[in-house]
Amino acid sequence: MTDPNDAGMDAVQRRLMFEDECILVDENDRVVGHDTKYNCHLMEKIEAENLLHRAFSVFLFNSKFELLLQQRSKTKVTFPLVWTNTCCSHPLYRESELIEENVLGVRNAAQRKLLDELGIVAQDVPVDEFTALGRMLYKAPSDGKWGEHELDYLLFIVRDVKVQPNPDEVADIKYVSREELKELVKKADAGDEAVKLSPWFRLVVDNFLMKWWDHVEKGTLIEAADMKTIHKL
Repeated sequence: MTDPNDAGMDAVQRRLMFEDECILVDENDRVVGHDTKYNCHLMEKIEAENLLHRAFSVFLFNSKFELLLQQRSKTKVTFPLVWTNTCCSHPLYRESELIEENVLGVRNAAQRKLLDELGIVAQDVPVDEFTALGRMLYKAPSDGKWGEHELDYLLFIVRDVKVQPNPDEVADIKYVSREELKELVKKADAGDEAVKLSPWFRLVVDNFLMKWWDHVEKGTLIEAADMKTIHKL
């Protein structure tokens, strides 16, 4: 049932909220069902039913080892205009994105969303080029009504790509070096309104990103992978 308070929701976001079915999992990442993206992001339902869904966060680096960041569009239901990693979304409850072997379902979803959000064609981001480095479980309210409770797969890829952002999804993009990212974090910590960082991106920055960036530069990402642990952050 639609909440009358959602009347102002952007038409594209509304369609995705009601048509997309997220994969519900338990805290050990076992599939327990599915529900709409709408229900999975309502804090009331998250709290009442402990709804936890599978997600992914892509970190795409160019050949200069700069990380592509995006600023979420102002029409996004959760965390509008917040800066975050290259692409963050959900594998959907469909055959191609439920494949657990070699994290193939999540990698298929990442390839789909890189095209949807950033216009990056599949040939530029082959699914076998993604390295799944780890999983983290976190909960983050967005604005009181909406929020996230996700079991998030962290996918890294190093490719030079052509980017054509979709304005329904993305307000802005930029590549940053390690030093430039540290400056952004400082600005966010100082309360700069123009540099709000998403909570999941911030968790990765604070817990993993700098040591993983070393592996990006050395070409040894696979050595950093730990898909057995689910980090509860």
